[in-house]
Amino acid sequence: MSDSPMRREVHRVVKVEEVKQEAKDVFTLYFKDNFCSSASPGQFIMVWIPGVDEIPMSLSTINQKGVSSITVRSVGEATRILCETKVGEKIGVRGPFGNGFTLKGSKPVLVGGGTGVPALYPLASKMLISGIKPSFILGARNAEQLLFKDRLQEILDDLIISTDDGSLGFKGYASECLGRLILEKKCDSIYTCGPEQMIVSIFKEAERRNIFVQASLERYVKCAVGLCGSCGIGPFRVCKDGPVFDSISLRAVMNELGFKKMDPSGRLIPVEK
Repeated sequence: MSDSPMRREVHRVVKVEEVKQEAKDVFTLYFKDNFCSSASPGQFIMVWIPGVDEIPMSLSTINQKGVSSITVRSVGEATRILCETKVGEKIGVRGPFGNGFTLKGSKPVLVGGGTGVPALYPLASKMLISGIKPSFILGARNAEQLLFKDRLQEILDDLIISTDDGSLGFKGYASECLGRLILEKKCDSIYTCGPEQMIVSIFKEAERRNIFVQASLERYVKCAVGLCGSCGIGPFRVCKDGPVFDSISLRAVMNELGFKKMDPSGRLIPVEK
């Protein structure tokens, strides 16, 4: 069967090979798929739950041996069903879609918050394979909600942990650790994924210091190929122009990022703080 771009856009049924609980209501589902295993870090797939919904998910594992994964937090019906999926059960996937991260600089720092952390894990792995040793700021509300901490500690020499409540590591937001780390490590590029307010803070810090930055953004995605416009932000479509955006593009959406987004009906609603 041909690995054509068209084939990527149709549903493929995959079997769940392993399920790992990461935290309360957060699970990683592992499966094998040739298209996903050749994705670029930062790209996303559409995951289909028959009779329920189809939702966008970042890949949290991209393995050349064919193993891929998604990491899901239970926040609605579709994600709840995914979190309840057992080994041997099947899900539908299509993709990968969108633009991933671009490697730039020799002293990068990755900043992940909440469920944005798993999307950065394949990027950190790719950097190491390329001979680049990144610093990583891992943030969450509390120690129990830190995702991929053990996995990141296994592969990285420089992992900084921050929790909002101070239950582990630095007490405060992940973005608050960034300025000091840039000075200490002379970081020349920043990659981030997580809550929008965190991304806005990181972007402002990068702009102030004139450092290259890329951020993975999240919006409501339906078609995943840039036709329906449901994932619009400023002049861009997240599914087609993103989900990873650089400094130039981020400047164009600062009036929306962290403030408003479209809901499934196309209405502009406030972004959750």
